[in-house]
Amino acid sequence: MSDEIDNIAELEHQAKDELKKTKSADELEAWRVRYLGRKSKIVNILRSLAGYPIEQRKTIGEYANKAKIGLTAQMSYQKGHIDSSAHQILERAKIDVTLPGEPCQLGRLHPTTRTIKEICDIFVSMGFQIVEGPEVEWEYYNFEALNMPAEHPARDGFATLWVDYQTETGARPMLMRTHTSPVQIRTMEKIKPPVRVVAPGRVYRYEATDATHEWMFSQVEGFAVDRNITMADLKGTLFEFARRLFGQDRKCRFRCDYFPFVEPGVEIAIDCFMCGGKGCRLCGNTGWIEILGAGMIHPEVLRGCGIDPEEYSGFAFGMGVERIPILRYGIDDIRLFYANDLRFLKQF
Repeated sequence: MSDEIDNIAELEHQAKDELKKTKSADELEAWRVRYLGRKSKIVNILRSLAGYPIEQRKTIGEYANKAKIGLTAQMSYQKGHIDSSAHQILERAKIDVTLPGEPCQLGRLHPTTRTIKEICDIFVSMGFQIVEGPEVEWEYYNFEALNMPAEHPARDGFATLWVDYQTETGARPMLMRTHTSPVQIRTMEKIKPPVRVVAPGRVYRYEATDATHEWMFSQVEGFAVDRNITMADLKGTLFEFARRLFGQDRKCRFRCDYFPFVEPGVEIAIDCFMCGGKGCRLCGNTGWIEILGAGMIHPEVLRGCGIDPEEYSGFAFGMGVERIPILRYGIDDIRLFYANDLRFLKQF
Protein backbone atom coordinates (compact mmCIF):
# COMPACT_ATOMS: atom_id res chain seq x y z
CA MET A 1 0.00 0.00 0.00
CA SER A 2 2.84 2.40 0.80
CA ASP A 3 4.14 1.93 -2.77
CA GLU A 4 0.80 3.07 -4.23
CA ILE A 5 0.68 6.10 -1.96
CA ASP A 6 4.27 6.98 -2.95
CA ASN A 7 3.35 6.65 -6.62
CA ILE A 8 0.36 8.96 -6.14
CA ALA A 9 2.52 11.53 -4.32
CA GLU A 10 5.19 11.40 -7.01
CA LEU A 11 2.54 11.73 -9.74
CA GLU A 12 0.97 14.71 -7.97
CA HIS A 13 4.35 16.42 -7.59
CA GLN A 14 5.18 15.85 -11.30
CA ALA A 15 1.76 17.14 -12.39
CA LYS A 16 2.14 20.34 -10.35
CA ASP A 17 5.58 21.03 -11.84
CA GLU A 18 4.29 20.64 -15.38
CA LEU A 19 1.18 22.70 -14.61
CA LYS A 20 3.34 25.70 -13.67
CA LYS A 21 5.00 25.59 -17.10
CA THR A 22 1.78 25.82 -19.12
CA LYS A 23 1.45 29.17 -20.93
CA SER A 24 -1.64 28.80 -23.09
CA ALA A 25 -5.12 27.27 -23.08
CA ASP A 26 -3.97 24.53 -25.47
CA GLU A 27 -1.10 23.54 -23.19
CA LEU A 28 -3.45 23.55 -20.21
CA GLU A 29 -5.94 21.28 -21.98
CA ALA A 30 -3.17 18.85 -22.91
CA TRP A 31 -2.11 18.79 -19.23
CA ARG A 32 -5.70 18.10 -18.11
CA VAL A 33 -6.06 15.15 -20.49
CA ARG A 34 -2.72 13.72 -19.33
CA TYR A 35 -3.33 14.00 -15.57
CA LEU A 36 -7.10 14.28 -15.03
CA GLY A 37 -8.59 12.70 -18.15
CA ARG A 38 -10.43 9.39 -18.36
CA LYS A 39 -7.23 7.53 -19.22
CA SER A 40 -4.96 9.33 -16.74
CA LYS A 41 -3.00 7.46 -14.07
CA ILE A 42 -5.00 8.86 -11.15
CA VAL A 43 -8.31 7.80 -12.73
CA ASN A 44 -6.86 4.35 -13.42
CA ILE A 45 -5.84 4.05 -9.76
CA LEU A 46 -9.37 4.92 -8.64
CA ARG A 47 -10.82 2.37 -11.07
CA SER A 48 -8.50 -0.35 -9.80
CA LEU A 49 -9.49 0.05 -6.10
CA ALA A 50 -11.78 -2.94 -6.34
CA GLY A 51 -8.73 -5.16 -6.57
CA TYR A 52 -7.34 -4.05 -3.22
CA PRO A 53 -8.22 -5.48 0.19
CA ILE A 54 -11.02 -3.63 1.94
CA GLU A 55 -8.71 -2.10 4.56
CA GLN A 56 -6.36 -0.66 1.86
CA ARG A 57 -9.12 0.43 -0.49
CA LYS A 58 -10.27 3.26 1.75
CA THR A 59 -6.79 4.67 2.42
CA ILE A 60 -5.60 4.57 -1.21
CA GLY A 61 -8.94 5.89 -2.51
CA GLU A 62 -8.93 8.76 -0.04
CA TYR A 63 -5.34 9.70 -0.96
CA ALA A 64 -6.01 9.47 -4.74
CA ASN A 65 -9.21 11.57 -4.49
CA LYS A 66 -7.39 14.18 -2.42
CA ALA A 67 -4.65 14.39 -5.08
CA LYS A 68 -7.25 14.65 -7.87
CA ILE A 69 -9.17 17.42 -6.07
CA GLY A 70 -5.94 19.32 -5.38
CA LEU A 71 -4.80 19.10 -9.01
CA THR A 72 -8.24 20.21 -10.21
CA ALA A 73 -8.05 23.27 -7.95
CA GLN A 74 -4.53 24.04 -9.15
CA MET A 75 -5.71 23.75 -12.77
CA SER A 76 -8.53 26.23 -12.15
CA TYR A 77 -6.06 28.70 -10.64
CA GLN A 78 -3.66 28.27 -13.58
CA LYS A 79 -6.53 28.72 -16.05
CA GLY A 80 -7.45 32.03 -14.42
CA HIS A 81 -3.82 33.15 -14.63
CA ILE A 82 -3.58 32.21 -18.34
CA ASP A 83 -6.90 33.92 -19.16
CA SER A 84 -5.75 37.06 -17.35
CA SER A 85 -2.48 37.15 -19.30
CA ALA A 86 -4.28 36.62 -22.60
CA HIS A 87 -6.69 39.43 -21.74
CA GLN A 88 -3.83 41.79 -21.01
CA ILE A 89 -2.22 40.93 -24.36
CA LEU A 90 -5.50 41.61 -26.14
CA GLU A 91 -5.89 44.90 -24.31
CA ARG A 92 -2.44 46.00 -25.36
CA ALA A 93 -3.13 44.98 -28.97
CA LYS A 94 -6.55 46.61 -29.08
CA ILE A 95 -6.90 49.48 -31.53
CA ASP A 96 -9.03 52.48 -30.76
CA VAL A 97 -10.62 53.16 -34.15
CA THR A 98 -11.81 56.58 -32.97
CA LEU A 99 -8.23 57.88 -32.72
CA PRO A 100 -6.78 59.74 -35.73
CA GLY A 101 -4.56 57.56 -37.93
CA GLU A 102 -0.79 57.82 -37.88
CA PRO A 103 0.63 59.77 -40.83
CA CYS A 104 1.83 57.53 -43.68
CA GLN A 105 5.11 58.45 -45.30
CA LEU A 106 4.53 58.88 -49.01
CA GLY A 107 7.03 57.81 -51.62
CA ARG A 108 8.40 60.08 -54.33
CA LEU A 109 9.43 59.62 -57.90
CA HIS A 110 13.14 59.06 -58.41
CA PRO A 111 14.87 62.24 -59.69
CA THR A 112 15.77 60.43 -62.92
CA THR A 113 12.17 59.30 -63.42
CA ARG A 114 10.89 62.81 -62.72
CA THR A 115 13.32 64.30 -65.23
CA ILE A 116 12.38 61.77 -67.94
CA LYS A 117 8.70 62.52 -67.35
CA GLU A 118 9.33 66.26 -67.56
CA ILE A 119 11.34 65.93 -70.80
CA CYS A 120 8.74 63.66 -72.40
CA ASP A 121 5.88 65.95 -71.38
CA ILE A 122 7.58 68.87 -73.13
CA PHE A 123 8.06 66.99 -76.39
CA VAL A 124 4.58 65.41 -76.28
CA SER A 125 3.13 68.92 -76.07
CA MET A 126 5.12 69.70 -79.22
CA GLY A 127 3.57 66.81 -81.18
CA PHE A 128 6.00 63.96 -80.43
CA GLN A 129 4.96 60.48 -79.32
CA ILE A 130 6.77 58.25 -76.81
CA VAL A 131 8.22 54.95 -78.06
CA GLU A 132 10.34 52.43 -76.16
CA GLY A 133 12.59 49.64 -77.37
CA PRO A 134 14.51 46.60 -76.05
CA GLU A 135 17.51 47.09 -73.79
CA VAL A 136 19.17 43.92 -75.11
CA GLU A 137 19.69 44.83 -78.73
CA TRP A 138 21.00 43.37 -82.00
CA GLU A 139 24.34 44.74 -83.19
CA TYR A 140 22.66 45.78 -86.43
CA TYR A 141 20.28 48.23 -84.75
CA ASN A 142 22.82 49.55 -82.27
CA PHE A 143 25.64 50.17 -84.76
CA GLU A 144 25.31 49.13 -88.40
CA ALA A 145 21.92 50.71 -89.13
CA LEU A 146 23.23 53.92 -87.53
CA ASN A 147 26.03 54.22 -90.10
CA MET A 148 28.65 52.49 -87.92
CA PRO A 149 29.82 49.27 -89.65
CA ALA A 150 32.19 46.83 -87.97
CA GLU A 151 35.37 48.73 -88.89
CA HIS A 152 34.04 52.20 -88.06
CA PRO A 153 36.30 54.05 -85.56
CA ALA A 154 33.28 55.62 -83.84
CA ARG A 155 32.56 52.24 -82.24
CA ASP A 156 35.63 52.74 -80.07
CA GLY A 157 33.77 55.47 -78.23
CA PHE A 158 31.16 52.97 -77.04
CA ALA A 159 32.49 50.59 -74.35
CA THR A 160 30.07 47.78 -75.17
CA LEU A 161 28.64 45.00 -73.01
CA TRP A 162 28.29 42.06 -75.42
CA VAL A 163 25.82 39.21 -74.98
CA ASP A 164 26.30 35.67 -76.35
CA TYR A 165 23.24 34.57 -78.28
CA GLN A 166 23.14 31.22 -80.06
CA THR A 167 20.63 30.40 -82.78
CA GLU A 168 20.12 27.34 -84.98
CA THR A 169 22.28 28.96 -87.64
CA GLY A 170 25.04 29.92 -85.20
CA ALA A 171 25.96 32.82 -82.95
CA ARG A 172 24.47 36.26 -83.65
CA PRO A 173 25.95 39.39 -82.08
CA MET A 174 23.79 40.97 -79.37
CA LEU A 175 24.62 43.59 -76.77
CA MET A 176 23.26 45.78 -74.02
CA ARG A 177 22.34 48.88 -75.99
CA THR A 178 24.87 51.69 -75.67
CA HIS A 179 22.34 54.42 -76.58
CA THR A 180 18.61 54.71 -77.27
CA SER A 181 19.18 55.49 -80.96
CA PRO A 182 18.25 51.91 -82.04
CA VAL A 183 14.64 52.87 -81.27
CA GLN A 184 14.94 55.41 -84.11
CA ILE A 185 15.74 52.64 -86.61
CA ARG A 186 13.06 50.26 -85.33
CA THR A 187 10.44 53.03 -85.49
CA MET A 188 11.33 54.18 -89.01
CA GLU A 189 11.18 50.57 -90.23
CA LYS A 190 7.59 50.25 -88.98
CA ILE A 191 6.19 53.78 -89.35
CA LYS A 192 6.65 55.76 -92.50
CA PRO A 193 6.94 59.57 -92.44
CA PRO A 194 5.74 61.89 -91.13
CA VAL A 195 6.90 60.71 -87.69
CA ARG A 196 7.96 62.48 -84.49
CA VAL A 197 9.22 60.31 -81.63
CA VAL A 198 11.00 60.57 -78.29
CA ALA A 199 12.52 57.37 -76.87
CA PRO A 200 13.51 57.33 -73.18
CA GLY A 201 15.31 54.40 -71.58
CA ARG A 202 18.33 52.90 -69.84
CA VAL A 203 21.62 52.39 -71.65
CA TYR A 204 24.77 50.49 -70.71
CA ARG A 205 28.50 51.05 -71.10
CA TYR A 206 31.34 48.74 -70.08
CA GLU A 207 33.46 51.24 -68.20
CA ALA A 208 34.77 52.03 -64.74
CA THR A 209 32.50 54.14 -62.57
CA ASP A 210 33.53 57.43 -61.01
CA ALA A 211 31.93 60.74 -60.10
CA THR A 212 31.08 61.51 -63.74
CA HIS A 213 30.67 58.01 -65.26
CA GLU A 214 28.26 55.14 -64.61
CA TRP A 215 27.99 51.77 -66.34
CA MET A 216 24.19 52.24 -66.51
CA PHE A 217 22.40 55.54 -67.02
CA SER A 218 19.37 56.97 -68.84
CA GLN A 219 19.03 58.72 -72.18
CA VAL A 220 16.28 60.35 -74.19
CA GLU A 221 16.54 60.11 -77.97
CA GLY A 222 14.27 62.14 -80.21
CA PHE A 223 13.80 62.51 -83.96
CA ALA A 224 11.42 63.82 -86.59
CA VAL A 225 11.18 62.82 -90.25
CA ASP A 226 9.02 64.54 -92.87
CA ARG A 227 9.25 66.44 -96.11
CA ASN A 228 11.22 69.70 -96.06
CA ILE A 229 12.59 69.40 -92.51
CA THR A 230 15.64 71.63 -92.13
CA MET A 231 18.22 72.65 -89.56
CA ALA A 232 15.94 75.58 -88.71
CA ASP A 233 13.30 73.10 -87.48
CA LEU A 234 15.92 71.38 -85.33
CA LYS A 235 17.10 74.67 -83.83
CA GLY A 236 13.60 75.94 -83.19
CA THR A 237 12.53 72.67 -81.51
CA LEU A 238 15.55 72.40 -79.22
CA PHE A 239 15.55 76.10 -78.39
CA GLU A 240 11.93 75.84 -77.28
CA PHE A 241 12.75 72.68 -75.28
CA ALA A 242 15.63 74.40 -73.47
CA ARG A 243 13.45 77.38 -72.56
CA ARG A 244 10.68 75.18 -71.18
CA LEU A 245 13.05 72.98 -69.19
CA PHE A 246 15.57 75.53 -67.91
CA GLY A 247 13.63 78.81 -68.01
CA GLN A 248 12.30 81.30 -70.52
CA ASP A 249 15.42 83.49 -70.34
CA ARG A 250 17.79 80.77 -71.55
CA LYS A 251 20.09 81.36 -74.49
CA CYS A 252 21.20 78.50 -76.74
CA ARG A 253 24.44 77.97 -78.60
CA PHE A 254 24.82 75.56 -81.52
CA ARG A 255 28.30 74.42 -82.48
CA CYS A 256 29.49 71.88 -85.04
CA ASP A 257 30.13 68.37 -83.77
CA TYR A 258 30.46 64.90 -85.27
CA PHE A 259 28.14 61.93 -84.89
CA PRO A 260 28.20 59.15 -87.51
CA PHE A 261 24.41 58.96 -87.82
CA VAL A 262 23.79 62.68 -88.48
CA GLU A 263 25.16 65.13 -91.04
CA PRO A 264 25.72 67.88 -90.14
CA GLY A 265 26.05 67.30 -86.41
CA VAL A 266 25.86 69.90 -83.66
CA GLU A 267 26.20 70.19 -79.90
CA ILE A 268 23.74 72.37 -78.02
CA ALA A 269 24.68 74.37 -74.96
CA ILE A 270 22.74 76.82 -72.82
CA ASP A 271 24.07 79.87 -71.02
CA CYS A 272 24.99 78.99 -67.45
CA PHE A 273 22.05 79.62 -65.14
CA MET A 274 24.39 79.92 -62.16
CA CYS A 275 26.54 82.78 -63.43
CA GLY A 276 24.41 84.10 -66.29
CA GLY A 277 27.19 83.43 -68.82
CA LYS A 278 29.96 85.20 -66.88
CA GLY A 279 31.88 82.02 -66.04
CA CYS A 280 31.88 79.91 -62.86
CA ARG A 281 32.86 76.48 -61.53
CA LEU A 282 29.68 74.85 -62.85
CA CYS A 283 30.30 75.86 -66.46
CA GLY A 284 34.08 75.58 -66.31
CA ASN A 285 34.40 79.36 -66.61
CA THR A 286 33.10 79.22 -70.20
CA GLY A 287 29.66 80.66 -69.51
CA TRP A 288 28.03 77.72 -71.39
CA ILE A 289 26.77 74.26 -70.38
CA GLU A 290 26.45 71.51 -72.99
CA ILE A 291 23.11 69.67 -72.66
CA LEU A 292 22.77 67.44 -75.75
CA GLY A 293 23.98 66.44 -79.20
CA ALA A 294 21.91 66.60 -82.38
CA GLY A 295 21.98 66.92 -86.15
CA MET A 296 20.22 66.17 -89.42
CA ILE A 297 19.68 62.43 -89.90
CA HIS A 298 22.29 60.99 -92.26
CA PRO A 299 20.87 60.08 -95.72
CA GLU A 300 22.33 56.56 -95.43
CA VAL A 301 20.40 56.00 -92.19
CA LEU A 302 17.15 57.03 -93.88
CA ARG A 303 17.90 54.88 -96.92
CA GLY A 304 18.62 51.84 -94.74
CA CYS A 305 15.13 52.18 -93.21
CA GLY A 306 13.47 52.27 -96.63
CA ILE A 307 12.97 56.06 -96.64
CA ASP A 308 14.01 58.02 -99.71
CA PRO A 309 16.43 60.78 -98.55
CA GLU A 310 15.67 62.70 -101.78
CA GLU A 311 12.06 63.07 -100.67
CA TYR A 312 12.32 63.12 -96.87
CA SER A 313 14.68 64.61 -94.34
CA GLY A 314 14.80 64.62 -90.56
CA PHE A 315 16.62 65.67 -87.44
CA ALA A 316 17.62 63.71 -84.34
CA PHE A 317 18.89 64.56 -80.89
CA GLY A 318 19.94 62.73 -77.74
CA MET A 319 20.74 63.64 -74.15
CA GLY A 320 21.86 62.04 -70.91
CA VAL A 321 19.03 62.36 -68.41
CA GLU A 322 21.11 62.42 -65.21
CA ARG A 323 23.08 65.40 -66.49
CA ILE A 324 20.03 67.64 -66.15
CA PRO A 325 19.37 67.17 -62.38
CA ILE A 326 23.16 67.26 -61.86
CA LEU A 327 23.19 70.75 -63.38
CA ARG A 328 19.96 71.84 -61.71
CA TYR A 329 20.82 70.80 -58.16
CA GLY A 330 24.61 70.95 -58.16
CA ILE A 331 25.07 67.18 -57.60
CA ASP A 332 28.75 66.28 -57.74
CA ASP A 333 28.55 62.47 -58.18
CA ILE A 334 26.39 60.61 -60.72
CA ARG A 335 26.66 57.40 -58.66
CA LEU A 336 24.31 58.88 -56.07
CA PHE A 337 21.38 58.37 -58.46
CA TYR A 338 21.66 54.56 -58.24
CA ALA A 339 23.07 54.07 -54.73
CA ASN A 340 19.55 53.74 -53.19
CA ASP A 341 20.50 56.11 -50.37
CA LEU A 342 17.26 57.48 -48.93
CA ARG A 343 19.11 60.47 -47.47
CA PHE A 344 19.87 61.53 -51.03
CA LEU A 345 16.53 60.58 -52.61
CA LYS A 346 14.39 62.30 -49.95
CA GLN A 347 15.79 65.66 -51.03
CA PHE A 348 13.79 65.56 -54.25
